[in-house]
Order: sequence, then C-alpha cells, then structure tokens
Amino acid sequence: MQITFKDVTADYQIGPLRTPRVLDSVDFNLEPGTFTAVIGHTGSGKSSLLKAMNGLLIPVKGEVHIGGTVINRSKNKKSLKTIRKKVGMVFQFPESQLFAETVEQDICFGPLNFGVPLEEAKRIARQVIQQVGLGPDILTKSPFALSGGQKRRVAIAGILAMQPEVLVLDEPGAGLDPRGKKEILSLISKWHNNEKLTTVMVTHDMEDVAHYADNVVVMEKGQAVLHKGVRELFADIHALKSLRVDIPQARKLQLKIEQETGVKLPQVCLTIDELANCLMKAGLV
Repeated sequence: MQITFKDVTADYQIGPLRTPRVLDSVDFNLEPGTFTAVIGHTGSGKSSLLKAMNGLLIPVKGEVHIGGTVINRSKNKKSLKTIRKKVGMVFQFPESQLFAETVEQDICFGPLNFGVPLEEAKRIARQVIQQVGLGPDILTKSPFALSGGQKRRVAIAGILAMQPEVLVLDEPGAGLDPRGKKEILSLISKWHNNEKLTTVMVTHDMEDVAHYADNVVVMEKGQAVLHKGVRELFADIHALKSLRVDIPQARKLQLKIEQETGVKLPQVCLTIDELANCLMKAGLV
C-alpha cells in the first residue's frame, strides 16, 4: 500500500497546550512493499510523522494518502476507524498498553473491535502468537506475569492480529537488550517480507537502518529534509555531515580503509559481511 504526504502541516494540541508545526509542509511518497526508516534528532517530528499515518494526528493543512484513503482535516471518526484497521501502529514500549486478564483477550481486542467474530479472533490469536515466536500455551497467561521481551512480543502480536496493510513502528527495540532487540526486529522484517507490507520504522540506531530498511526519511524541525535509498544515503558523505547523521560501523570502517589504502571499494558496505566480501574482491585480504 502506497503512502503519500502532500504538503502536510500539523499542530499538536492537548487541551490548552499547543505545539505548532510539529509537521511542517511534509512532502514525500513511499512505494508499496518498502521498508522505510525514519531518522532524526529528538524533537524533529519522527513520532508525529507516524501518528499522521493512522489519524492520531490530523493535518491542519495538506493530505496524507494511505492507498486510496485520504486523511485531512475534514475526516470524521468513522472514516478514521477504517484507516486504523489498515495501519497498525506499534508505539514505543507497546507492552505498557497491555490491559486484559489473559494474553488471548489482549490479542483478540483489536479484531473484535473491528467486527471479527470471537472464534475467528481466537484463531487469529493462535496464529500470530506463534508468528512472534511464542507458544500457544502463553495465551492463557496474564500478560503482566510475562518477561519484558515476552510482553513486547504479545503487544506486537496484538497489532499483527488486525492484519494491517501498513505497519508503523516507533523504536520497536527500545529498552530491550541487544539479543531481544535483534529478535524483535528480525520478526518484524520477516512479517514485512512474508505479508508484503509497507513498513515504516522510527529508529535512532543506524545499524537497524543498515540491516532492515530499503530507504530513509530524515526529519528535521518537522520537515522531511531528505528521502533516499539506504545505500545512497550512506554514500553521500556531505549530506551525512550536514544533517549530523551517524554512520553504521561497517561503513565507518570502510571509509577508514579506503582513506588509508587509497583503494575505493566497489560498493557502499552496510554490514561487516558486505565489507569482508568487498575487501576480498579488491585483494586487500
């Protein structure tokens, strides 16, 4: 499913508190089936961008197109419900949103809310709990009795149970140890590929960008200042410096080797395996 922002400006308001232009004239297009990383410094508008994709943040100007559905300031609550079925959003620390007595009830909540019959919702729960790497026996347990990593998987299973066409994730690995983070991101990547989703993920970790994303949107002061393929971005040293974007370890090592040897490797290397292969082809190992 294609995602298009057309001159989107949005303000954030809770009661009398208002933050103007958390998004400021945002324009870009994400092709169906792509995996996009959204990066930028704190306060740059990354989370606001995700919220605009499922109607949690409504533009005061412009439009967000999710497939053939449009989000603009005239949207009513009923039409937004349809959008939220298409766009599954995983917040930072999604386990904090767990609330039901059992894991099964928690996962079934979304499908039931969208009109799925109870038995079908239970079947979906059994399916998705295994797809996030947990056994069906966990469905009868209280979500509050689980480990942190298990809670994260259950929370993500609850989103996947709604069978979204677009998956948006706000730092899904936040707070997890390196092993747990890798497991969660690998599951998301597998789901993305198997279900042919359009996936958008906010992250601060350039290793995540290098390993999982096809392209990158860089946010700064509420604006999408750059939208490029991952390899193209990390090849553009001038842009990386001007936007103060970090570089994956393999790319840093590549640049150091090229500087010291005077040999330019045949491609931008995003992983250690890619770098090792390029070094062998260049005869440097």
